[in-house]
Amino acid sequence: QVQLVESGGGLVQPGGSLRLSCAASGSIFTLYAMGWYRQAPGEERELVATITTFGATNYAEAVKGRFTISRDNPKNTVYLQMNSLKPEDTAVYYCNAKLKLEPMSPLNTYWGQGTQVTVSS
Repeated sequence: QVQLVESGGGLVQPGGSLRLSCAASGSIFTLYAMGWYRQAPGEERELVATITTFGATNYAEAVKGRFTISRDNPKNTVYLQMNSLKPEDTAVYYCNAKLKLEPMSPLNTYWGQGTQVTVSS
């Protein structure tokens, strides 16, 4: 069984910073791309940023220049450094990982439970 455990959310003032972490654990054969998505109340879940095993990154336009995604492959952990936070960044942030449990198993997508980020004065 695979688990993605997120941490680091909370309440922050506009202009502030937060760092989210997500650790994948369980019987993982190979971990491929990891990423962060977010969902605000009444909105659909949207991509924030993704990172491949080799460090190639992709960002939503709304967070470019403010957020940085990184990963520690030996620790199966992905991070999201969020700077210059705005009220519109308020959402539940979800970790996402694409992985294989065995060499010949299909590529599956797993999600974390979500962590709340609230940007407010």
